[in-house]
Amino acid sequence: MKISALYARYATVVNYVQAPLLLVIRLYWGLQWVQTGWGKLSHFSRTVAFFTSLGLPLPQLNAALASGTELCGGVLLAVGLGARLAALPLVFTMFVAYATAEHEALAAIFRDPDKFTAATPFLFLYAVLLVLAFGPGFWSLDHWLGRRQATG
Repeated sequence: MKISALYARYATVVNYVQAPLLLVIRLYWGLQWVQTGWGKLSHFSRTVAFFTSLGLPLPQLNAALASGTELCGGVLLAVGLGARLAALPLVFTMFVAYATAEHEALAAIFRDPDKFTAATPFLFLYAVLLVLAFGPGFWSLDHWLGRRQATG
């Protein structure tokens, strides 16, 4: 048997892991986003104070936007509805988090990658980038609605 045929079989088997992996990533990290967004909203005055300490302009507005983005984006990510669209503001939110609250880690991205990857925003950013790049997967509302639209 040729190497290319073996590889094709291997790829077929490994592709079966994609849907459950994307589901687990979406559910786990979507719920983490919901939890952080809800936490920021529940303790809004502390969130505003933290944003003020970072020197962010319009701290109340930015706290509301970040909280709402995390909460709503997390729900959409978890259920896989508009997941790639929801991923964009979540990615932006994590870039802002790196640029403001974790600027030392961001500055160390090439000099000390461990510092960059150990920062709080890293896994949130990584998970949402996976969904942005690969989509929400087979077990998602996006997939289900797409199939209904194709057959309807």
